[in-house]
Amino acid sequence: MKKTHEILLKARRQIVGDRIGNNASMFRGEGYDFLELREYVLGDDTRHIDWNITAKMQRPYVKVFREERELNVVSVAMLNGALDFGNETRKIESVAQVVALIGYSAMGNGDLFTHYNFSQVMRDEVRASKKKFAVHQSVESVMNASLLNHKADYAAMAQSLYRRLKRRSLIIVIGDFFEIPDMRLLAKKHEVVAVVVRDRLEEKPEPFGFTAMIDPENGAVLEGDFNAASVQKYHEKVRAHDGLLFEQFRRDGIRYTKLYTDGNASVSLRRLFEGRL
Repeated sequence: MKKTHEILLKARRQIVGDRIGNNASMFRGEGYDFLELREYVLGDDTRHIDWNITAKMQRPYVKVFREERELNVVSVAMLNGALDFGNETRKIESVAQVVALIGYSAMGNGDLFTHYNFSQVMRDEVRASKKKFAVHQSVESVMNASLLNHKADYAAMAQSLYRRLKRRSLIIVIGDFFEIPDMRLLAKKHEVVAVVVRDRLEEKPEPFGFTAMIDPENGAVLEGDFNAASVQKYHEKVRAHDGLLFEQFRRDGIRYTKLYTDGNASVSLRRLFEGRL
């Protein structure tokens, strides 16, 4: 409970701090319809100044838009046993941070926020809401979820949300993506964004000799000699996997970012969505 409170407090401070610093919301609705140009008057949003027309006319002009339609923002946490891993910070905490930031940003923009937890099937749903309690519920559901012996099924998630979500939505899928998902159909109906959460140590572990480990997704015992050569081979396999993963995202029109457990989730998300600002 203490860790959940810390994650929520940090996310709220970051989102509020961005707004005080006059940064635009992380998300923007799809319905900003351009109406006309008119001369700038005191109090107009300077972000709407058309600088090309202003330069030609030698006085400021602003773009006038029809009222923005409400955006439906959906966060999806793909929960598996490997999210319990982390050198200093567990991956599940980074997932929860992303959910909190997405939720508070949606709330601050007046958008609807929905959250789902998936493993092999849907485990939790926080229904669409504009209330901050929905963000609290979502983060708590992530932090309190049992992870061991659970596997993330991205295909089941994509099929379920394709049927469930009738209105076009912005869907942010958060997981470690150690499989290459097929989300093409979902991405045709909605805007899908992927946040790949990793720990640096799991991508390039230190050699630690012969040992036995337990697979957190199925409980199987794995024995082997994790020497420098085998660790390097594993690192190369991860890089190859990610190359295929990111190429799949690009083919499917899915934007993505990779967030490490020692990274700044707020900065990563802003860079990911800066094309929407």
